[in-house]
Amino acid sequence: MLRGKIHRVTVTQTRLDYEGSITVDVDLLEKAGIWIGERVHIANINNGNRFETYTLPGDRGSGIIALNGAAAHLCNVGDKIIIMGYELTDEQIHAKVVLVDGDNKTVKEFVY
Repeated sequence: MLRGKIHRVTVTQTRLDYEGSITVDVDLLEKAGIWIGERVHIANINNGNRFETYTLPGDRGSGIIALNGAAAHLCNVGDKIIIMGYELTDEQIHAKVVLVDGDNKTVKEFVY
């Protein structure tokens, strides 16, 4: 089940010579209920690429969304992506969704 989603964040950095992962502003992770180190699914709205990686904490309030290592080949700075965290469960859960503006600042949060 989808547990948390950060919708339409803008990639701020791509770093090929770095450990594989995605660095995300801790504020966004917390609001979406996604943990540091959690495996996440990424969907690139600009080019259709979909892939999995794990999260690293970015500076709180910075708006950072950095694709690191091999994942940096799948996105460009300025691309819009969706970051999704899932939970294996046999019961229905309600996903936390975070919507952001062009600076990756939260504009709306809801649960569905």
